[in-house]
Amino acid sequence: MNVFINDIPLIIKKTSDKVYKHKYDLVLAADTEFTSKDLVGDVLVRDATPAFLDRVLRLMEVKKLKKLDSLTLLAKKKKYLILHLKDQFKIAKAAGGLVVKNGQVLMIYRLGKWDLPKGKLERNEEVTLGAVREVEEECNIKVELGEKLPSTWHSYAYKGNKMLKKTSWYVMRCLDDSVMRPQTEEYIEEVRWMSPQEALTHIEDSYASIALVVRHHLRSMVSQPTKATSAD
Repeated sequence: MNVFINDIPLIIKKTSDKVYKHKYDLVLAADTEFTSKDLVGDVLVRDATPAFLDRVLRLMEVKKLKKLDSLTLLAKKKKYLILHLKDQFKIAKAAGGLVVKNGQVLMIYRLGKWDLPKGKLERNEEVTLGAVREVEEECNIKVELGEKLPSTWHSYAYKGNKMLKKTSWYVMRCLDDSVMRPQTEEYIEEVRWMSPQEALTHIEDSYASIALVVRHHLRSMVSQPTKATSAD
């Protein structure tokens, strides 16, 4: 489960999962005394409990933890902790796509950041159909649905409610971009094809959840060059 609280990755793992402590800047137990100033870099917390999760959620929502890169919680009951996390929010569902063509990826520029086309699902709408619909509407193109990418969850406030949005992502292959243009009523200013190198440069200043999806896809392209070439 890839959760982003104020654009900071919150990762929940089982205590039995293999982790490499030397990759973390700080390792502490859930009952250790700490302040927001201690949360710097990549932080690992052992034996995380619901009470600890509640405390750290408040910190991540109220404080601007600019020095915190990621927070990983190790829990004996991972599923229970995830359910406890979801109970703190009202859940919304969205879907979108990473569109590819001739080795390039399609990015949109919206609200000052490079992003991927996505949007809220309609009531009772099938996720795959909603993903295609949103991409085609926001970019005015035709696409073909491909393989599934990791879903992301991110928090935000809406009309006084604490929201947690799940976005389902898919690779999509462009069938027709002859009349491609941004959907301006959705605050999209530009739609642009980018090389993998250009996309990686632009996501440095994008949302962490978007960076995760793009990097995941580009890693798969590198690890499976034959498949990526044939897909073009």
